[in-house]
Formats: sequence, C-alpha cells, structure tokens
Amino acid sequence: MIATSGPALFAYSLVASAIGGVLGMAGGILIVPILTACGLDIRTAIGASIVSVIACSCASAPPFLRCRLTNVRLAVVLELATTSGALCGVLLAGVLPSALLFLLFAAILLLSAQQMLARRSELAWSVPAAADGWGTRLRLHSSYPDPVTGIETAYAIERVPTAMILMYGAGLVSALLGIGSGVLKIPALDVALRLPLKVSSATSNFMIGVTAAASAAVYFERGDIVPWIAGPVALGAALGAVLGARVLLLAPSRQLRGMFVAILLLLAGQMVLQAFGIRLFGAQL
Repeated sequence: MIATSGPALFAYSLVASAIGGVLGMAGGILIVPILTACGLDIRTAIGASIVSVIACSCASAPPFLRCRLTNVRLAVVLELATTSGALCGVLLAGVLPSALLFLLFAAILLLSAQQMLARRSELAWSVPAAADGWGTRLRLHSSYPDPVTGIETAYAIERVPTAMILMYGAGLVSALLGIGSGVLKIPALDVALRLPLKVSSATSNFMIGVTAAASAAVYFERGDIVPWIAGPVALGAALGAVLGARVLLLAPSRQLRGMFVAILLLLAGQMVLQAFGIRLFGAQL
C-alpha cells in the first residue's frame, strides 16, 4: 500500500519532524495522527512515534547546545519527574481502549493550545529571583544570546515544584500517546517557569529523547514497535529534526506561537473524528 510504504513513511516523518523541530516538540505529535489517518492502528503508530522521538532529540539537540539555548541543569532536574511519569504511562498504554487514546490525545492538544494562547508575548523577568527559591538553590538561572540580535538575555527560574508536577504529567502522557511530551513540556516551561519560548523549545528538545527512551523498551517487548514502520519513520525524523532546529534559531517567537496553536487545533479535530471511527483519509489495514 503506497500510503504506508517505506518512502511514504520517510516523507511523512521528515515533514512532521521538521515542523516539530521548529516548535521544540519533536514530530510525534504530528506523526501519530498522520499514521493513523493512513490506516495504521494507533498502538503501532505510537510505537513508531516513540522511536522517532528519540531520533529527533539526538539529531536536534546539538545545535541548541552550541547556541546556549538549552538550560541543561534545568533539564536534568525536570527529567527526574518526567521519566517517572513515563514509566507509569507505559504501564497504562497497554490496557486503555483505542477510542479513549484518541480522545485523550485530542484533549491534550486542546489544552496545550489554550495554554499557549494565554501568553501571546515573550515575558522576561525584570526582578531578581528569590534568594531562597529552588531556582537559586539549584543554580538554574541562566541567560542566552538571541540568535538574531546577539543580545544576551538573562532569565530566572521560579516555581520549580509546580513545573515538576506538570512534567510528571507530561511524561505520563508522552509514554501513553507516544508524542514525545514536547507538546506539554513547552507550555509548562512557558507558563509555569516563564521561560523565553526559544529556551523552552531547546530545553524540551533536549529532554524528550530521555523520556521516550524510558518507555521504548516496554513498547518493543509488547510488539507495538514494528521495524518496517519504525525504521523509515526514525530516519525521516532525524533529518527533519535537524532542519527544524536550524529554522528555530532564526524564526520570530511570535510566529512560532501562532503556528503551534494552529497545528494543535487542526490535529485535535482529526483525533476526535477518529475516536468515533471517522477517517478523513485512508482505510483501516
């Protein structure tokens, strides 16, 4: 079937991961709806997406690290919560019905869009961080050079406990739906920690591979990772992530936010339809 041939899967993943890389959320949030629209079972699509998320993270992280957009210390702290959530989520993934997974996927997309719309502009910290806050104790405050202007911008990290709770939920949903959790991590970093959007995207890209790796082994053991599907998807994801990372370094943050919200709303509508057995494209294999 052409829609699920190796070259077609590679092309889908390339485009999805390039868009996801620009938004700092890997391509899983796009790959799963695309593969299910082509007729693949949602569990098979999630398994392939988990592998692609690892490839995306490995391919896109280096450019962000070189440009000092990634807050590595913050990523390590938050990953403790995210990985714990992923291990819980992967246990639930094998028992929930497919229709519920579709609806949960749509709900997460809509929630993330609402969170991003709530903050339309970049917010910068203009007051010193609390001397006894978690950000100060763990030395999480940092700065980054704007890739366009070259201006060094400092930011402070606060509300770390709130972010940890949100990251646990992001990890759980990531393992459950195979979406890399960037779709939840970016709004969490953006809303809870008030990070600049490009720092949120870069830090999320650094974290998503670790979260996906925590659940990939269980998916493989269950047989949900099909090599002839996951292979082309992972190759396309790696290349697309590199392209997306390069665009992110130069793209205006306001346009990134609008693009993110539009994609989330479109995909949410598609997933709701599929929850009720309505496929706009393709047929069940």
